[in-house]
Amino acid sequence: MKKFSITNESIAIKHLLVALEDPACGAVSTFEGRVRKHNKKREVIGLHYESYETLCLKEGQQIINEAIDHFEITNALCVHRIGALEIGDLAIWIGVSAPHRDASFKACRYIIDEVKIRLPIWKKELYVDGDSGWLEGAG
Repeated sequence: MKKFSITNESIAIKHLLVALEDPACGAVSTFEGRVRKHNKKREVIGLHYESYETLCLKEGQQIINEAIDHFEITNALCVHRIGALEIGDLAIWIGVSAPHRDASFKACRYIIDEVKIRLPIWKKELYVDGDSGWLEGAG
């Protein structure tokens, strides 16, 4: 299984959690980023994500490697969705397993923050009034 992946399908969490299982780990931290219905006082009806997939995969794997090197974690996985998403859909999932909770929390936070900064992923919000707009810092 790839440590970082991009998909245009719904993110299936169950097999990701199984991949993180390790009897040496007492902690598993996860982060789920979902599509919300409001942003900056505007009502959102959906999102559309686009990416430069080749660079995303390379840089995403680098972020995972950095998290494994910098924190005392055993494993980390991240899946980012692209394409059309509806309110409530899962846009990104991150999971980290570690012997202890502090490292798993910190690594999970590191991964989401770096993904939002470094990956060439663009988010377009679709608004209830028919307008739309591309947002900076998507992820």
